[in-house]
Amino acid sequence: MPGGSRGGVLIRMPPRLFNGSKVDTVRGMASSQTSLDQIKLAMASTNDLFHTEVVIRRNFAALDEVYTSDARILPPGAPMVSGREAIRQFWADLIQSANAKSAVLRSLDVLPAGEGVVEIGQAILSVAPAGEATQLEVKYVVFWRQENSRWKWHVDIWNPNA
Repeated sequence: MPGGSRGGVLIRMPPRLFNGSKVDTVRGMASSQTSLDQIKLAMASTNDLFHTEVVIRRNFAALDEVYTSDARILPPGAPMVSGREAIRQFWADLIQSANAKSAVLRSLDVLPAGEGVVEIGQAILSVAPAGEATQLEVKYVVFWRQENSRWKWHVDIWNPNA
């Protein structure tokens, strides 16, 4: 047990302070922040892939690089959708029927959560169903996990602003 004796009184010190002082604690925090910054860059790349490849180019196979193999989505007012094939079909149907033109995602907060991270964000969706162009604002929460060295959406839930 870390600590020492002073005048017959046993002094116990927290292990992280005893084993290397506050400097190691600060280094660990800085290292965590660097890792989180790297994760945020990877997340931005995946979010951009969704916008450019999936929505703009209608490349629904690119969803394999966006979602984990066992991902789930929880769309508003609809049943949960599980697995890449079902998710691919969901997005193909929605993007084509809404005649979606863009989906710009913006992270508001990214929080470490166990083996993943949670992203809270907002999106602006440009759609033109039946030729009527409009923009929709939505808020979302995505639980991200790393799969095959890439950060991907594992659980995705969103709903429109009123």
